[in-house]
Formats: sequence, structure tokens, C-alpha cells
Amino acid sequence: MEAGGDTAAPAPGGAEDLEDTQFPSEETREGGGVHAVPLDPEGEGLEETGSKDKDQPPSPSPLPQSEAPSSTSRLWSPAAPENSPTRSPESSSGGQGGDPSDEEWRSQRKHVFVLSEAGKPIYSRYGSVEALSATMGVMTALVSFVQSAGDTIRAIYAEDHKLVFLQQGPLLLVAMSRTSQSAAQLRGELLAVHAQIVSTLTRASVARIFAHKQNYDLRRLLAGSERTLDRLLDSVEQDPGALLLGAVRCVPLARPLRDALGALLRRCTAPGLALSVLAVGGRLITAAQERNVLAECRLDPADLQLLLDWVGAPAFAAGEAWAPVCLPRFNPDGFFYAYVARLDAMPVCLLLLGTQREAFHAMAACRRLVEDGMHALGAMRVLGEAASFSNASSASAPAYSVQAVGAPGLRHFLYKPLDIPDHHRQLPQFTSPELEAPYSREEERQRLSDLYHRLHARLHNPSRPLRLIYHVAEKETLLAWVTSKFELYTCLSPLVTKAGAILVVTKLLRWVKKEEDRLFIRYPPKYSTPPAPSTDQAAHNGLFTGL
Repeated sequence: MEAGGDTAAPAPGGAEDLEDTQFPSEETREGGGVHAVPLDPEGEGLEETGSKDKDQPPSPSPLPQSEAPSSTSRLWSPAAPENSPTRSPESSSGGQGGDPSDEEWRSQRKHVFVLSEAGKPIYSRYGSVEALSATMGVMTALVSFVQSAGDTIRAIYAEDHKLVFLQQGPLLLVAMSRTSQSAAQLRGELLAVHAQIVSTLTRASVARIFAHKQNYDLRRLLAGSERTLDRLLDSVEQDPGALLLGAVRCVPLARPLRDALGALLRRCTAPGLALSVLAVGGRLITAAQERNVLAECRLDPADLQLLLDWVGAPAFAAGEAWAPVCLPRFNPDGFFYAYVARLDAMPVCLLLLGTQREAFHAMAACRRLVEDGMHALGAMRVLGEAASFSNASSASAPAYSVQAVGAPGLRHFLYKPLDIPDHHRQLPQFTSPELEAPYSREEERQRLSDLYHRLHARLHNPSRPLRLIYHVAEKETLLAWVTSKFELYTCLSPLVTKAGAILVVTKLLRWVKKEEDRLFIRYPPKYSTPPAPSTDQAAHNGLFTGL
């Protein structure tokens, strides 16, 4: 059920849509460590959900306190560096009062809410959830009213606002937006928020908790994760490529060096190791996956992006970490044990996912081998230069300028290849240059993001999908094009003509073709790990639960 009409009102601005590759004859111009809090049975009636259950939400460190691996390891803190205080459930998510009558709160372009079926507040992008409890109660009432009629509420449209609802088990997620994002895009954003929550607790744990007590305060287990969710939502506003295209971005790197690093990961294995990832600044360098564990299931790019965002958190600025993490698309009811370490005090990060609870020391030994191998290859210097090019303003910023294309009039682009080999579909990738002037300021980046979202929504409209869009906006010209081989979004100077746009795009496609071995991982390495010493570890591992 979609209240207010079957489709959203057309977005403002002039756009010209084509179902073939011919440009239109007219132009229209636009005017204008968090510590996972253990379940507290006192006063909450949750005694049965304690650590006696084998599928209990994992603690931040699966090792007993007496077996702490080393003084350099620490629990994962997704919210802040280790010297920052953990935010309590009662504190604000956005640093504002949260009262709907507050002008500052009302001025935000988009709000995201997470609450339980019983109306218990869990998360709000801006403001205090306590101040918004009445608002969330209205949302719950709307959902319940429609459900009582045997229907499901999906979206409400009111003037320039969209209200999108997503029910995921016992959790209700709501997005209220006045951006140009479509309902489908907002729903995808809510799915990413839900995946972030599941990555911490697992879907089975959330379902069991609320089955036992419907009004349980889930913020007790997510305390501090609000900032992780904040960063996720900020990235959609500032750098939408990953979520919009459903792909991950790689560090531009010479293919011989990338292949050598992939071979290094294949050699450095341990019992139970399922996935090895090298990343820098939230961007993928290379990854090697265990054939038997992941080959049949195909690692989803959303899970890989979640891992890249996870290791890019300030909590991993130094030292080592050992924590369970769930990959919601792979198996939302189980988890891996993750070893995360920064290499040689550099922003290069090594992530090792395994299935054995007691494998910290084996993973640490792999880390030393990888570090020594990278020094021997001279990779540290090259990757350090790539990381220094990416300023701290954006953890996922690319490592090259649009000027490298050599196409005058081209300001920015998003490019996703679709013709990758069949057995590499588990690793969709995209590339884009650094956002430079005139998109240095936050407002300009948001405006460009809105334009990309608008073009994407019209290309992928389920009732009338398009192949090509030429759009003349107030301050730039945009061209979006999808074929069987690629999906492309380009932002051009407003002075570029249609003929000029064709020349720019042609030059861009030739440049991408020439640089594809440097921009993308064409042949992701795989390996087979040594067999586990015994099978008695299975009881400690929820990875394969439900498969």
C-alpha cells in the first residue's frame, strides 16, 4: 500500500529521457570499544536469553577474559576512538533536541528511525529518541492500522516529502525524506541500516529477544553503534556510489602489484580462515576467499562494503581487534570471527574472517607474514601514497583526479562495469574520481548526490526503464547511460553541448578501458585453507546456522 498515489510526484527540474541512444532535440533547464552490553535479566525478564544459549548475541571478544591474546588487542568500538566515551542509550543521535517542533530538527533533509513493533525507540538519525517517542508511536499506529486491514504500508507521499516504511522481523525502519531519492532508494538505505544492526547482533538473536519480551530496549545492545549508523547515512549524502550501484570501490593499483598481494594472501592461511581482505581508507585493495566456504554462496558486495566501512571506523586506528561480525547477506543468523589490524602503523588494514573461536594467535601469525611480504614487495610505500592522496574529509575517497581522464568539461563520474567474467559476479565494482571544485563544499556534494539519485531512479524505473538520460540542470549537465557492458553517470560543465557530451563520454570510456586493470580487480584470488585440527569447534561457531 502506498498512500498518496501509486508513484511519487515527479522531481522538479528539467530532464530529458530517451529509450534509445539518440539525444533529444530539446533542452530544459532547471531553475533553480563500543562494548556490546550483555542482556540484563534484572527487571527485564530475559533470564533465558543469557549466555547459556548457544545463539546468544556474541560478546565483543569471543575469548574468555583470562585468555586475552595480547595487550595490543582490543575490543571493537565502532563509535569512536578508544579515548572517546561511549554514548549512552539516552543520549542524542544527532546532537539536537529531537522535538518535532524544533526548527533545527525540522530543517533536516532526511530522517531515519528504527523502532520495535511495540513502538520502542531504537535509533533516530537526528535528535533524542526519548523526545521522539510520541512520533514513533504514531508510526507504529499507522503500520498497525494498515495491517489490521490485511495490507502493508510501504510509502506515504505528502507534497515534497516521502515517508517510507520497511518491516524487518520485529524491527520497523522508517525514512522521512524531502530529497530527490525515490522510495526504492530510500528502502535500500533502510536495508543497509538494518544490515548494520544485524551485523552486530545477528537476525536470530534480535528475533529471539523480542519474541521473549516485545518491549525490550535494544539500545542496550547497540549502545555506541549510533555513530556507525550516522556515518553510513552521511556517506549516502556525500558519496552515494557504493549503495546506489551495489558495488565496491577499489584502490587504483598496478595489476602486477595487486596480483602479487593476492598471491601473498593466498599463501598466508590458517585453519578456518574464510576471507582475507586488504583495504585502505575504506577502499578495497584485494581480497582472497576460501573456495569451499564462499564459492557457492557468492560473497555479496553489500557484505563486503559493510566490512570495508567497519574496518574504516576510528576504532581501528591502531592496534589489533578480535570480534564477531555477521554478514547479513551471506547468513544473517550466524557470524564469523574477525581479526582486524593496521599494518606497520599505516592506514593499510588487514581483515581476516574465520570460523574458529580460538584462532586469534593463528590470525596474528598470518598478519605478520602478510606484513613482511608487503615490505618485501615495496607495497607499503605505494599504498601509503594512495592513502595520503585521500584526505581525511572522506574515508572512502578515491585516489585519482578527474583530470587524469584528459576530457575537458568532465567534472565527475560513476562507472560500473557489467561485463566482468561470470565467475566474478560476487565482486561488482565501480570507480569514480575525487570530488573536486565546484563540489568541495558539503551542500554542493549533496546537490550532486541528489542529481545522481534522480537519474538512477529514472534509469531503473520498474514501469518505464530507460537506457539514456540527458539532463540539463542549473549548474551542470548530466548524462546517464546503461548498456549491457556498463552503467555510467557523468557530470559535465553546463557549457558542454550535446555533441560535446558525446565526445567527453567517448574519451572517458576509452580511458576506462585502457586503465581497467588498474581500476578494477579482474581476477579475485581464491585459495583452500588447511583443514581444521578438529571438529569440536562447531558448537562455538554460528556461521553455518540455517544454511
